[in-house]
Amino acid sequence: MNITCRMRWLIDGVPRPMSKKSTVRIGTHDRHFHCSEVLACALLKLLPQYKDASIVRSEDKSILDTCDIVVGVGGEYNPSRRRYDHNTREFQEWMNIVIREPEHHRKVKLTSAGLIYYQFGREILKNVLSDVTEDIIINKMFAFIYAKLIREIDFMDEHKCKLESYTDLSARVCRLNPLWDSQDEKKDKQFEKAMALVRKEFLDIVKDARNIRLPSMDIVRHAVENRFKVDPSGEIIMLSKVITYEDYLFKLEKDLNVSPSIKYVIWKTGNIYCIGCVQEYYVYRMLFPKAWGGLSHDTLVKACGIEGALHVHPDCYVGGHETEGGAVAMARKALEIRKTVQGVAE
Repeated sequence: MNITCRMRWLIDGVPRPMSKKSTVRIGTHDRHFHCSEVLACALLKLLPQYKDASIVRSEDKSILDTCDIVVGVGGEYNPSRRRYDHNTREFQEWMNIVIREPEHHRKVKLTSAGLIYYQFGREILKNVLSDVTEDIIINKMFAFIYAKLIREIDFMDEHKCKLESYTDLSARVCRLNPLWDSQDEKKDKQFEKAMALVRKEFLDIVKDARNIRLPSMDIVRHAVENRFKVDPSGEIIMLSKVITYEDYLFKLEKDLNVSPSIKYVIWKTGNIYCIGCVQEYYVYRMLFPKAWGGLSHDTLVKACGIEGALHVHPDCYVGGHETEGGAVAMARKALEIRKTVQGVAE
């Protein structure tokens, strides 16, 4: 089944109007709203049991007690009662604690979004992606979406005063808050707009993960497993598609105990990229020789001795050749020269 078609009704449309006849109620606070609780409510409404639920915004305990599930308010964290208030003093749930897996090692405290995603995320993904039946794929997507979206939302909610941005998702949601003197009806309308915004963002990332990111992981894995066919050093890999690769590569190197580390990646187009260091921008494991930097065509061919060489960036982190085989030759020579000059860089 075409996943794009399957998700069109979810991605292109806005959430259906809250049914006034629905007896199912999702409770949250009625103060200035943030991305975390908005996303939590939007996620819940992706589940069959909550899709037509009314959103009840209040801090009145007697009203919250009538709700089927409550997030971000109420002074109670009790999953068995579907009460998810992370603001209590006793609450100490972190994703790396509740899920003891390598993908969730970073220490970010769960807030409303993270709590709902932790409790219902896999169920939501199975509902949105009805053609995906393998748990291993759902688990990979769960980890990817947490790392690329949910963790950021939790972090921003937990550290509002420590990191400021005006363009990220959390900031865009906050800008949808109505003026302080707006009528309650206006406030509810703005909350619905915020849910539509985060809902689309979430589903776009689900679509991206399913159609692009997961296949990319398989391509990178194949390249790593076959690296010795490209070069005996095992430090050069060839990718069959133009894809994002570094996040997956770092994880695979760790999982597969790759040593020595991979220094260059080549695309079928003939482009050659130096591999960056983990979590360090603009720091590379092994650059092209300085003598090649900023050269192109004939001057580069003269410097490197490889016919068909096209260019090397002035900062020596990317280069290119007319052919795939020529790109491999450039990477091999760069590896040889750099090792002679600086030794094996890890």
